[in-house]
Parts: sequence; C-alpha cells; structure tokens
Amino acid sequence: MSLAALKAPGVTDTRRRIVDTAVRLFTRHSFAGTSLQMIADELDITKAAVYHHFHTREELLLAAVEPVLEPLRTIVETAETQRTPQARAEYMLVGYANLAVRNRALLSVLAADPGVTDVMLTQHGLDDLINRQLNLLAEVDRGPSGRVKAALVLAGIPGAVAPRLIGLDDDVLLQYVIEAGRRTLGLRTPRRSTRDAAPNVPERR
Repeated sequence: MSLAALKAPGVTDTRRRIVDTAVRLFTRHSFAGTSLQMIADELDITKAAVYHHFHTREELLLAAVEPVLEPLRTIVETAETQRTPQARAEYMLVGYANLAVRNRALLSVLAADPGVTDVMLTQHGLDDLINRQLNLLAEVDRGPSGRVKAALVLAGIPGAVAPRLIGLDDDVLLQYVIEAGRRTLGLRTPRRSTRDAAPNVPERR
C-alpha cells in the first residue's frame, strides 16, 4: 500500500483505532512481538478487518510515525537555517523536546524498540534524519565529547517522557526536559521564552 493510499481521503475511525491500538501493543509487547491477530483481538474485530487497512506491521508502523516524522523533518530543516551553532542546537533541542512531550507513547516506542528502529532505518531513511539531528546538537562542542552529549540528548528525551515513568503535566515536563538538555549540551537559556522559541508540533497520544 502506497503512502498516498495511506493518506487518501475517507480514512475511517476504525483505521485510527487500529493505529492507536498497534502503538499501545508495540509498547507492551514490542514491535516484533505484536501480530496483526493480536491487534484484531484487542479491538474485538477480525484479522481480515485489520488486513483491509494494513497488510503488514510495517505499513501500520509507517501510518503511526508519519505524522511525527513530517514535523521532525521541518524542525531539522528550520534548525539548519539558524545563524549560529548555539541557535541551531537550541532550536533542535526545543523542537525535539516539544515533539517528544506531545507524543510520549509513540516517541518512546520509536526510541526504545530495536525492531522499530531497524524498520525505520532500513525502509524510511531515518538514519539521515538522525545524523542531521546529531550534527545540530553536537555543533556546540565539536569533537567526540559533543557527539556523545548529542547522542545522550537524542536517546534520553524519549525515555524521560515515557508515560509509565513520568506523571507530570506536559508543560512542566517540557521545561524540565529542555533544561536538562541545555545542561547536557552546554547551552545557555536564551532570553526569549521556551514557548516563543518552540516550533508548533502536533499532539498525538
């Protein structure tokens, strides 16, 4: 099934429920440990009903992550246009933190499940996007130390916002995450507020 077909008008509530249920089961059982039959059982529908919308788990994964990957690409592209290394890292950090906090469950699955990572790297070119994020965050401290700090931030934020670990209000959690990221990267808090600096990102539970 093509991406155009996935985005075609007339997407049903059933389709959305299938995707949301799949994300929950990926979190609970891992991507590799979740079958289309398990998703059907969770929804109390037939496997054929799931198959009508998605022929494979990979198609389901694409449908789940595409709404997050598009704004992430925009954040990266916009960050790359900022004038200084500090400004580029700040924009990337704030944008990524916002995206993670507003999409806690999905980002946790993307970051923590090796099966998901393998699919995204091999089929959807996520490796290039990750490298661009790393470069933006590591630019403040050039060299191996900066790369390590950038990797800690990229890997640590999705884990820090995992729903089962943190019971904070989104806005409060966002401030903690951003400040922790700044300390790790060696960034100063800018004069303008985090809310003003942050790009708009979609929210999805």
